[in-house]
Amino acid sequence: MSYQHMLLVTDLLSDADVVAQKARYIVANRPESKLSVLHIVEDDMVRFGYELVPVSSLTGGEVEGKHWQEARAKLAQFIERNELQAVNSEVTAAISNSKGIVNYCRKNDVDLLIIGRHERRGIAAWLVGATADDILPNVPCDSLVVKLDTPVPK
Repeated sequence: MSYQHMLLVTDLLSDADVVAQKARYIVANRPESKLSVLHIVEDDMVRFGYELVPVSSLTGGEVEGKHWQEARAKLAQFIERNELQAVNSEVTAAISNSKGIVNYCRKNDVDLLIIGRHERRGIAAWLVGATADDILPNVPCDSLVVKLDTPVPK
């Protein structure tokens, strides 16, 4: 299969470079393809009476707080450090990581998703689970899930 648009999703944690290097290898062997890199910041919610509204919907999708600027800077460093030839890199807001990833894939005609999966232990596994587990049933494209050895701290 010839992938045209690959999406690398990153949480920017310390082991994200492992996933980036896999993506870099795949893209290097498919010169006709393009790579996008996505980092999702969970959206803040504002209450209007009984209704919850995402802050990004009130600001046109752009949020300019300090944590947003830091996320953009970290993403740029991540791309440079891993020598990724990304045609698009984006920090975006979503109510949840899984919804943000699935929506991005649908909206941008992604045909290969590349994502890391941390092992979760203890109560975190029961309460939160892994983002990769949440998206796989819903993502509209092929997926490469890179197993990361270090469990997420409890």
